[in-house]
Amino acid sequence: MLVLLAAVGILAAFVSRHDDPVPVRTAVVEKTSIRSTVSTNGKIEPVNNFEAHAPAPTSVRRVFVKEGESVKKGQLLLVLDDAEARAQAARAQTQLRTAQADLSAAERGGTQEEVLSLDAQLAKASTDRDSAQRNLDALKKLEQKGAASAGEVHEAEDTLTRAEAQLKFLQQKQTKRYSNAELARVDAQRSEAQATYDAAQDVLAKSNVRAPFDGIVYSLPAKQGGFVNAGDLLLQVADLRKVQVRAFVDEPDVGRLIPGDPIEITWDAIPGRIWQATLSAVPSTVKLRGSRNVGETTSIVDNKDLKLLPNINVGVTIVASEHNNVLVVPREAVRVDDSKPYVLKVEGHELKRRNVETSLTNLTQVELTHGLSAKDVVAISSSNGKPIGDGTQVSSR
Repeated sequence: MLVLLAAVGILAAFVSRHDDPVPVRTAVVEKTSIRSTVSTNGKIEPVNNFEAHAPAPTSVRRVFVKEGESVKKGQLLLVLDDAEARAQAARAQTQLRTAQADLSAAERGGTQEEVLSLDAQLAKASTDRDSAQRNLDALKKLEQKGAASAGEVHEAEDTLTRAEAQLKFLQQKQTKRYSNAELARVDAQRSEAQATYDAAQDVLAKSNVRAPFDGIVYSLPAKQGGFVNAGDLLLQVADLRKVQVRAFVDEPDVGRLIPGDPIEITWDAIPGRIWQATLSAVPSTVKLRGSRNVGETTSIVDNKDLKLLPNINVGVTIVASEHNNVLVVPREAVRVDDSKPYVLKVEGHELKRRNVETSLTNLTQVELTHGLSAKDVVAISSSNGKPIGDGTQVSSR
């Protein structure tokens, strides 16, 4: 009897506890805005950027600016030692003039002295040819009268032939003194001398660095009196009133992006500040960056107060979709059964299953398009870990 009474008591206690309402956490269906975003990182880059590099090994003679200084278009920023460049330019100019003279002479058939000498030889050869022709004509007439022998006429013909050959040789020498290969060689020498001179002039021009536009010197590795090798970075100038943010979007999110999507930029160095922009370009390819497969997006950001600096790392939030004045519940309040979403609506002290239709979803919220109304209350989870479902008796918290 004692055992039976104990069993009945335990069963009664269990039934009593089973009938107790389950405490649940709830949420109210709200009409508000919901956004689907892509959060990632990015880097600030200048839009209008200028870099000066050392054109040749030399030393830095003068530096007229400081890092962070604003400069005007045409302002002299830095001067390199150009003594060697000037000497090289002078040598190159001499070589160029010589090569140009050689080419001109080749095209004209020789130097001025050679041309004048050839002209004189041509004049004499022409006179000799005419004289030989007249002598032959005269001897032929005399031969007909018996006053000249056939041998004299034959000798006159030989003299005319030699005179004509000499004249033809000199005429060919005047027009074809140099072969095409010789002309090409002289022209190549002129081209090489021109290239050498242009290179020397380029070095001279780059030895005096001027600002190509109004901007800020944001990088200045060159030091006055220091030595630089060819290609070394001297300084960087940018117009920072507008900058570009290059964001790196993980591959699964790339397909959600379209040009014109709003973006928000944050920088840890200025907490609470948000810069607004729109997506200018979406990724055209995906590539490996560290351990991530990412697509690169770019956007132009107004930076009138010059707070965003080149090369800083920023946080980027891309608003892929946004719906306003819609019904929204916490994401954890929506359950799925056989791929069909539903919620547990609180009606009095009981949960009722309500099938719903959803639209936009983000990390914390879900948009409802059918099944509930504003201010309806839905269950999120029990507070004591007990399972809840359709028909569960509850007490709200």
